[in-house]
Amino acid sequence: MLDLMVDARNMLGECVLWCERSDRVLWTDILGATLYAHHPASGRTEQWAMPERLACFALTGDDDRLLLGLASRLAFFDFSSGAVTPVCAVEAHLPSTRVNDGRCDRQGRFVFGTFNEAEPRPAIGGFYRLNGDLTLERLDLQDVGIANSICFSPDGATMYYCDSQEKKIRCCSYDPVSGAVGGARVFAELGAAGGEPDGSTIDADGNLWNALWGARKVVCYTPDGRVGRELALPASQPSCVAFGGPELGTAYVTSARVGLDAATLAAEPSAGGVFSATLAGVRGLPEQRFGCL
Repeated sequence: MLDLMVDARNMLGECVLWCERSDRVLWTDILGATLYAHHPASGRTEQWAMPERLACFALTGDDDRLLLGLASRLAFFDFSSGAVTPVCAVEAHLPSTRVNDGRCDRQGRFVFGTFNEAEPRPAIGGFYRLNGDLTLERLDLQDVGIANSICFSPDGATMYYCDSQEKKIRCCSYDPVSGAVGGARVFAELGAAGGEPDGSTIDADGNLWNALWGARKVVCYTPDGRVGRELALPASQPSCVAFGGPELGTAYVTSARVGLDAATLAAEPSAGGVFSATLAGVRGLPEQRFGCL
């Protein structure tokens, strides 16, 4: 079981990343429209209010700046001034969708997908890429209702992604130079495991670690899609996982309280917290920064 690192009580903690330059863990509470940073060495936690819901973000070459995936748009955020500089709108023609999961590919381009908030959640959103010149393009992948699990193999030639409501993780070939996608297939079926696939990351050996929403665990899949190991959580809604800390050997996992009734919250007092665990023999990869090869 992982340890509770920060009792954040986030409604929808997400997009956890490790910044090796500042030695801190970054994440967002989407519904709280708040960006967090925790310094494990000192135990200090900081937070910044966002102008709208913050779903995902990426490190950049500038230590003072993040690329934000806000609900309706992409933007840059400067820590020192608090300035938010718009980059582009996302799916302005689809009022029921918002930005959801996102991560940089191995070439430093930001790949993300959207979330349809209209019930029963038809798949009308898409997967997109913000290139280094700030042009936005839609990837030739399936339409999506809840985009999640976006990550890339160590060599950058495979992209992983999902529509969470399908309860399966997909992958496709991904040209590291051109960014062309193709050959989409099912990578892992959740089957009887229960829950839905949420945020994922890839370790140095090419294993995919996925936060299994609703199932109290993080599941590690080997490169051929088999279940390798599992990490149990004391919270039923883990949402995203990343590796960081010394030698990138610590797993960090965000979680959520949204949708849990009073009885469940009483049984899960750490729901919405950020958890950590040092895993023997496991190492992550440095998070790719936007615009940086």
